[in-house]
Amino acid sequence: MTQTVKAPATKETVKGFDCLHFIDGKFVPSKNGKVFDNINPATEEVIGTVAEGGAAEIDLAVAAAKRALNGPWKKMNANERVAILRRIADLIIERKDEMSILESLDTGKPTWLSGSIDVPRAAYNFQFFADYIRTLTAESTQHDDIAINYAVRRPVGVVALINPWNLPLLLMTWKLAPALAAGNTVVMKPAELTPMTATVLAEICRDAGMPDGVVNLVHGFGPDSAGAALVEHPDVNAISFTGETTTGKIIMKSAANSLKRLSYELGGKNPNLIFADADLDEVIETTLKSSFINQGEVCLCGSRIYVERPAYEKFLEKFVAKTKELVVGDPFDAKTKVGALISEEHYDRVTSYIKLAKEEGGTIVTGGKRPEGFDKGYFLEPTIITGLDRKCRVVNEEIFGPVVTVIPFDTEEEVLDQVNDTHYGLSASVWTNDLRRAHRVAGSIEAGIVWVNTWFLRDLRTPFGGMKQSGVGREGGVHSFEFYSELTNICIKL
Repeated sequence: MTQTVKAPATKETVKGFDCLHFIDGKFVPSKNGKVFDNINPATEEVIGTVAEGGAAEIDLAVAAAKRALNGPWKKMNANERVAILRRIADLIIERKDEMSILESLDTGKPTWLSGSIDVPRAAYNFQFFADYIRTLTAESTQHDDIAINYAVRRPVGVVALINPWNLPLLLMTWKLAPALAAGNTVVMKPAELTPMTATVLAEICRDAGMPDGVVNLVHGFGPDSAGAALVEHPDVNAISFTGETTTGKIIMKSAANSLKRLSYELGGKNPNLIFADADLDEVIETTLKSSFINQGEVCLCGSRIYVERPAYEKFLEKFVAKTKELVVGDPFDAKTKVGALISEEHYDRVTSYIKLAKEEGGTIVTGGKRPEGFDKGYFLEPTIITGLDRKCRVVNEEIFGPVVTVIPFDTEEEVLDQVNDTHYGLSASVWTNDLRRAHRVAGSIEAGIVWVNTWFLRDLRTPFGGMKQSGVGREGGVHSFEFYSELTNICIKL
């Protein structure tokens, strides 16, 4: 059995947290006994071990999920499924302190962030979809006096849920809750860097009364490991993947042989458009969050900041000053605003872009280095870069860290041309008090989500997803059920 904790919120709470697979209602090790270390990115210390799964574990998990499709889970009515989903939400809240600790130890993010956003939102995802399933309807049509047509929903089947490391619990529950609400069974494959809250989530599903085999969890890596075996498995009917665009392309090729249903939320290089008539104080406050929250490791972060020239100097002065006030450090310190990057490999990748920015002629206005006093941990000061043009790699490529570029513009046409000159299209923010401009510009941006005078304000009923190479499909509200359910039209001749 995996070790779980229910203890005070300190970084000393977890010692030797060993993550096992969860298959057919039981925690089990890998068949070959292989494990790998789980590293705390803030201290570079080993938290515990993780079972390394592969094709054997995926076969067992998928087989269990396939059996469960026609077991007690299928016979449950909507009210019974809703009761289990709500119980899962309650148990997440009951274990909030524990789960926020684990999330921060795994990711390096501040505990105030995991405790105020990640864990509560994870619970709300289950509450929301539990409520939504009660209101879900399908279409019916009367064909004159000839026939009546009506559609019925059924589960897609066995769904693979493949998750990234930046918001492990929040994003896994965003997939798991609607998949279960629609009556599917699942195999979860969390990122190898962040296994702990997924392990506890599997335990919570069991404790909430979920029948064996409905929820399964296999730890491991991607290529030539658990991830590849899962997406290639012939008995997996659909794949929901959140992660990097290159990986998404690999999964799409692997899934093509069996025409699996796909839902992707991939990379982004999201723009913030700031017009001179915007409320500058409000802009600064929100831009600090959209640039540096979660160490900038959020697919929706606004890393390309475009400022109308009359406001450029004033914005930059205030933005730099406020950025310098952000405390970087121990995730368990209440004063910390920016924690550690996820791994040494990712730290090296992000800092390589800062070096590249200098080579491309950019100016590091603030940040760009490890904060003083830290000889361990993958910490990086929030970094603002100016002086780069639209052709530079730092402006065009996803960095996924606390690094932003600030670029002035003169006209709407100019900035929209730059904003849309990318193969990404996930999100954008527009800042203006001109109502007509707000609608005009927002409607011209090639992105799946455009916020006006705000950022990351989410109504879970609305469509979520990206354009271009930022994703395939939409989730949220009815859009989630369009992915996680199949429609059958029944025609009755009159």
